[in-house]
Amino acid sequence: MWGFLAIALKVASGIMDPVTIVWFRFVVAFSILFVYFLFRKPSELKILKKPPIFLVVASMALGINYLAFLYGVELTTPSTAQVIIQIGPILLGFVGLIFFKEKISLRQGIGFVIAGSGLFLFYRDSLAKITGEEAMFNMGILWVVVAAMAWVIYSAFQKTLVKSYSPWQLNLFLFALPILLFLPFIKPSGFMELTVPQWGLLVYLGLNTLIAYGCLALAFKYLEANKISIIVTMNPIITFILMGLLAYFEVTWIEPDILSVNGIIAAILVIGGAILAVAFAKPSSKKEINELIPTKKEDV
Repeated sequence: MWGFLAIALKVASGIMDPVTIVWFRFVVAFSILFVYFLFRKPSELKILKKPPIFLVVASMALGINYLAFLYGVELTTPSTAQVIIQIGPILLGFVGLIFFKEKISLRQGIGFVIAGSGLFLFYRDSLAKITGEEAMFNMGILWVVVAAMAWVIYSAFQKTLVKSYSPWQLNLFLFALPILLFLPFIKPSGFMELTVPQWGLLVYLGLNTLIAYGCLALAFKYLEANKISIIVTMNPIITFILMGLLAYFEVTWIEPDILSVNGIIAAILVIGGAILAVAFAKPSSKKEINELIPTKKEDV
């Protein structure tokens, strides 16, 4: 879902303002979840009235992540944004080590270092290709970094909360609060001018939110944070392939984004470091594995 996301956001940013796009994404995702809980598990709607404080912070961080990432994509390119946003998963791995006391092997640590070095080299290469809009590009990078930081805050609290609440129940509030926070700043008139394909794009972005963060919440329930962070780090490869295909077929609805040789090498370092960290992850102990296996039917 995230591999497709940056491309879809780049296109959407050309038809509507960022705040309204982000608001609508949360509306779609929240509405589907709300209807589900209303008819299947109405008792879980109580989280909307009395959310834990950590959930409020996580929801605000998620809203910032969405908005900042969209601003970043708008000012850079889908491929650039997808690589730089990997700062988030890498930092999440360190959060797992420091706050959740998760284990890491030496080779995993080397993988993190390689991925971090790749991110730095990718940024330098991307900046070298800019011919007159360095300030705008750097501002876009800064927005993506802010998005990554906000995502780490969201993820850390989500990882903690998922031990006591169901992932979908948490998402219900996570999607609800940004709707209220962004409501005063949206531009409803923009919806009146949308074509059918543009409406389809916005609905897809909302469904992307529902599916991607639903899967992520479940992952937090069953996996360590550092393993999740590394798997997520590999998603730019989907974006690279799609952007390459779009450039090959010479589509006109998005600007081509071809990586240079140095950019490809840097991206390989990022993804290669991720693979290295996954391949040499320390296996969980038998006790840890048992704790991850659901014991209730509803957990499954």
